[in-house]
Amino acid sequence: MYLTTEKKQEIFSKHGKSATDTGSAEGQVALFTYRINHLSQHLKANRHDFATERSLVKLVGKRKSLLDYLKNKDIARYRAIIAELGLRK
Repeated sequence: MYLTTEKKQEIFSKHGKSATDTGSAEGQVALFTYRINHLSQHLKANRHDFATERSLVKLVGKRKSLLDYLKNKDIARYRAIIAELGLRK
């Protein structure tokens, strides 16, 4: 599988408060971004995989919802995660 437990812990420790802090919005946004990038690469090679395309669209929507929540709740955290992940250029 492309997303191992060690990779998840690395993502959460880098972007969240700790490796076990899986509930923070920053950690979830970082995890969704990793998954979105992986699915985008898959779709470049498999253009007619519509199930993957649908799941990609759903993930982008979830990430957008979390980013909107962060923007309304704490603009400093929102700007930090956007800069860290290179989103919204």
